[in-house]
Amino acid sequence: MGSVATVAALPWWRRISVRFEVLTACVVVLAMLLLTALMAYQLSTSARQAIMTASSDSAQRIGQLISERVHRIVDPADATLRLLAFDPISSATSLAQRLHRLPVLVRLLQQNKLLSAVYVGYPNGQFLLVRPLRNAALRARMDAPENTAFLLQSIAQEQGRGAPLVGRFYFYDAQLKLLATSIRPDYHFDPRTRPWYAEVVQSKTQILTTPYVFFTTQEVGVTLSQPSEEGGAVLGLDVALTDLGHEIGNLRLMPRTEIAVLGQDLRVLAYPDMSRVLHYDGHQTRMSPLSELGVASLQTLYAQGVPQGESRRFEAQGEEWLGQVQPLQSPRWSNLKLLLAIPTAELLVDLNQTLRRQVLYSLGLLALLLPLGWMAGRRLGRTLTDLAQQAHALAQFDFRRPERATSSVREVRELGLVIDRMSDAIEKFLHISCHISAESRLDVMLSNVLYELVQASICSSGAVYLVDSAGSSLERNARYCANPEEQPLYPEQLGMAHFINYAQPQTGDSEAAPDTPDAPAQQVLRVQLHTRGGQPLGLLVLRHVQDQRGGNGHFRAFVEQLSGTLSVAIETRNLIEGQRKLFDAVIRVLADTIDAKSPYTGGHCERVPQLADALMQRMCDAREGPFAEVSMTEAEMYEFRLGAWLHDCGKVTSPEHIIDKATKLETLYNRIHEVRMRFEVLWRDAQLDGYQQQLAGADPAQLQQQLQARQAQLQADFAFVAQSNVGGESMAAADVQRLHAIGAQCWQRYFDDRIGLSRAEHERLRDVPPPALPTTEFLLADRPEHIVPWGTRRPPVEADNPANRWGFNMDLPPQEVHLGELHNLAVRRGTLTDEDRFKINDHIVQTIILLSGLPFPPHLARVPAIAGSHHEKLDGSGYPRRLKGEQLTLADRVMTLSDIFEALTASDRPYKPPKTLSEALAIMARMVKEQHIDAEVFRFFLHSGVWQDYAQRFLPAAQLDHVDLKAIEQLLET
Repeated sequence: MGSVATVAALPWWRRISVRFEVLTACVVVLAMLLLTALMAYQLSTSARQAIMTASSDSAQRIGQLISERVHRIVDPADATLRLLAFDPISSATSLAQRLHRLPVLVRLLQQNKLLSAVYVGYPNGQFLLVRPLRNAALRARMDAPENTAFLLQSIAQEQGRGAPLVGRFYFYDAQLKLLATSIRPDYHFDPRTRPWYAEVVQSKTQILTTPYVFFTTQEVGVTLSQPSEEGGAVLGLDVALTDLGHEIGNLRLMPRTEIAVLGQDLRVLAYPDMSRVLHYDGHQTRMSPLSELGVASLQTLYAQGVPQGESRRFEAQGEEWLGQVQPLQSPRWSNLKLLLAIPTAELLVDLNQTLRRQVLYSLGLLALLLPLGWMAGRRLGRTLTDLAQQAHALAQFDFRRPERATSSVREVRELGLVIDRMSDAIEKFLHISCHISAESRLDVMLSNVLYELVQASICSSGAVYLVDSAGSSLERNARYCANPEEQPLYPEQLGMAHFINYAQPQTGDSEAAPDTPDAPAQQVLRVQLHTRGGQPLGLLVLRHVQDQRGGNGHFRAFVEQLSGTLSVAIETRNLIEGQRKLFDAVIRVLADTIDAKSPYTGGHCERVPQLADALMQRMCDAREGPFAEVSMTEAEMYEFRLGAWLHDCGKVTSPEHIIDKATKLETLYNRIHEVRMRFEVLWRDAQLDGYQQQLAGADPAQLQQQLQARQAQLQADFAFVAQSNVGGESMAAADVQRLHAIGAQCWQRYFDDRIGLSRAEHERLRDVPPPALPTTEFLLADRPEHIVPWGTRRPPVEADNPANRWGFNMDLPPQEVHLGELHNLAVRRGTLTDEDRFKINDHIVQTIILLSGLPFPPHLARVPAIAGSHHEKLDGSGYPRRLKGEQLTLADRVMTLSDIFEALTASDRPYKPPKTLSEALAIMARMVKEQHIDAEVFRFFLHSGVWQDYAQRFLPAAQLDHVDLKAIEQLLET
């Protein structure tokens, strides 16, 4: 009805319609015009394609001709070289014998004008070369007489075997008359060092070099070399390829055709104008690469990366060209290419004239066919009824027909109205798909989908029920009723019978009312929602009007298909939510496990994330101040929470006896008991010594006095050692010296300390020879077995360690463990040695390594960074990466502050008493000045009240003292 009203509201000129026959006739005429244009275009395209194809075939034939030309150049030289391998010159041992074979070599050069030189290399370093001097420039280069036709270059032992090699040039005329000879002292040439000799000796077969510029003749050519039949000498020929460029110039299809032959290294081997190929650089001539040839069409063709054998059109200097790259097939050389570029304007000059004539013929034919077009248009109008019927099928949820635009044709008007309705329905269905794919909250998604479905379809109301957790009933999750009076039809809960017997009427369904204009009959449609495995998920209930549109099976089929998509969406969200809950639970279990490892740090992994989360949430809620612009999405906040909960997950690798180390000598137990037992031994030794001296006749009174003094000293020494073991205040240098003095006292051991040990203890004593018993030992000592080296367990935390792929930058102690008694007792502050401290700090290294190995999805990619940066400091002195302030994110700074505040106020640390709130905040203020904590984050922490909420939840009343915020802020300024 809405579309009819819209048409009625249009101006009168918009409501005018025309007969379909008239419109169709006009369309037919236009179609014929278009057909004529298409025919002309097709003719042009086909002709162009034919010409391009013919040009491509020609390019292939050119490539074959050039390949054959290369064979005609090289193959005669190949045959000549094979015959020469049997010539006596290869076994000649003297210069005279070699000169005797000069006519044979000259005849070879005369028979093949492409030969630039023939030469022989001998195993003893001697060499003979004959070269034709065919032009005056070459004779001038070689300082040859005017009538010289041949040059013979010799390196030989002219004075007999064992004599030094002599380099000599011989100049002959065309009749081999010697014109001049000269010794060349600077002519040193050892053929055995040349590639053409060495490769033949190694391969024992003929070789052919890639084309290059001959140094002497400045020609482009190749070298063939082959071992003699006897195998003692190597013969070689230089073959010039000078005529190859002229040859390809005669093969051009059009006057402006560009052709070039390229080698593997993109050097130009042949071009019609060889003067552009050869360049003289200083003292030698080289072949130009394609980039220096100066032919833009060939350069552009190669840059296009055209596959070999394929034709392609391209633009070069504002002109269209047809290009092709053809491989030159040669059994001797690989990767030779033929580049061919033809301007398309020369190819298509005749085609354009033919095309103009064809267009004139087509226009004449069109004038004759116009009456036929009119008659055909009238006949096409009869198909309108069929199109309307197809449109009705579309409106009944049968989407097998294409969408059609609105028309002003009278017969098409009804079809347009139906299409309008269908478009509205499709738009609603698209909204449904959008809600299913985009909305993450299940209840919101179901409500939106239900609303769109009811609005887009013939339904008046509907509801979605999901199976409860016990699987015993259906609970309503979404409901929409266009008429609020229908809401009671959808109760909060349904029995599972509605799901099982979904196709049958159920108790509570409204009876179908009489079909009247005011109250049309309704039907209840139920569709099961289940997982891909067949498990029940819920029920989709819809009420729709019983009429012609909803009475067939199309609507039910559509709802059933939609319910499948809806079921997948529900199942997916349930799975995601379940996985997220499982992931959170695993993280909580890990944190609880770490806390449970130590009775002294229990709750740390739980308190820090709660404090960090509260502080970050306050920052996101701030509307003024430096953090007014801070905001985090739900996914970002979840990522931050995960990083906070995992910030100490590396502590699963930390030894408990180090984390809980309450005294300096504590390992798995407090070793002060061993030290006390040694004092006990010294006490007994003092008594026994007194008794022995008394038996020897010493004064008992004096001995008693000495014994009491000795025992008093032992009591004092042990009390000092025991007090040093506790830690507490820092030790002075004098205290350390006294420890060493006490430790220097000796006692006697009678029992073997190598029995009853573990394998590891035996390994540490392997290089320590056992002393003879009884042996004297120091009261306190750092013994070899106290030191455990890193070995293969050396962690990759040093910046220069190749295995450090996490960016760690930490100082590594010299050994993994140092249990030396003096070493531990001499700790100046606290109870931890440098080795213990590294083990404590190593937990953050393990945190990063462990988390970096987990396949976090993209929205959780920063979890390892958040969890592993809370021990960094703004001044770069933190660990494990020594990051500076500009490298730390807000999340890192919040985590650092939270971890420090929890550590200062914790009451379960064995090595320090808990701090009150005022003490903890004062210490943190000093840490701000020392660039350990971010100042803005700390100020926000002070004034946000997060610390107060935390204290009320986790701190005992004894720590909740008065905090003077102004005094704390003054500490930041002073």
